[in-house]
Amino acid sequence: MVFNYTTTDLATVDYRLKTWSPDEIIYVVDDRQGSHFKKLFLIFARWQPDAARKVRLVHVGFGKILGDNGRPVKTRSGDTVKLGDLLDEAEDRAYKIVSEKSPELPEVQRKEIARVIGLGAVKYADLLPNRQSDYIFSWDKMLALQGNTASVSAIRLRAHAAASSERRKPNPQCAIRNPQLPWLRRKKIALAKHLPEFRADAGGGGGGIPPEFPVQLPVLNLLSNLMRFFENCPVLKADDATRASRLALCDLTARVLKQGLETLGIDTVEQM
Repeated sequence: MVFNYTTTDLATVDYRLKTWSPDEIIYVVDDRQGSHFKKLFLIFARWQPDAARKVRLVHVGFGKILGDNGRPVKTRSGDTVKLGDLLDEAEDRAYKIVSEKSPELPEVQRKEIARVIGLGAVKYADLLPNRQSDYIFSWDKMLALQGNTASVSAIRLRAHAAASSERRKPNPQCAIRNPQLPWLRRKKIALAKHLPEFRADAGGGGGGIPPEFPVQLPVLNLLSNLMRFFENCPVLKADDATRASRLALCDLTARVLKQGLETLGIDTVEQM
């Protein structure tokens, strides 16, 4: 008796329906198998029309991971990068950076910060491209710990907010309380207006399967405006009234960004 992919997948659908009675079955497989799943779903509907009306079969395709030669990486060849090796390398690179920037921190704390940075960089690099786009795997690109990466930007923000909080404690006039609207000008407006874009339930609407994570774009916009804000609006060197308003904006942005990154599965830390 000969079995192929189609007959095996048909038998699997039949087994799942009889065993678990699901309302929906989602196949997360790269786009090269799109034609196969279209045929599979049509054949199953002809084979078991009553059962097909009770279950939704969905193919969630994603782009191919390409090697340096531009060809898809094949798991069967054994030349793929193991996930464990990738995560270990990410933590090692992050640990070197943390140790260079903050050698005074205890080793245990530096290792924990490196873990958060390394894993966050890998997660964000994987989420950054559109799910349906091909991309070339690169160690340096995947583990980039500088530039517009979510983990580094989040750490800058959280560390900045924490340091600012400590430095302003002796001066009660700089406490973050009820900031007024007149200080919202230029770069501050650009940053502040992006805060409402993020919603904690960003992924809960519509019931569909989007091509990319719905909260990703607001996080990217917030990070970009945050970096421009830091470049154009010094905080600690400003006068008391201006510093208080800018600290308020930093604190609010830190909380929104932290929630957005956690929605992406990326942790943040208070100090680097």
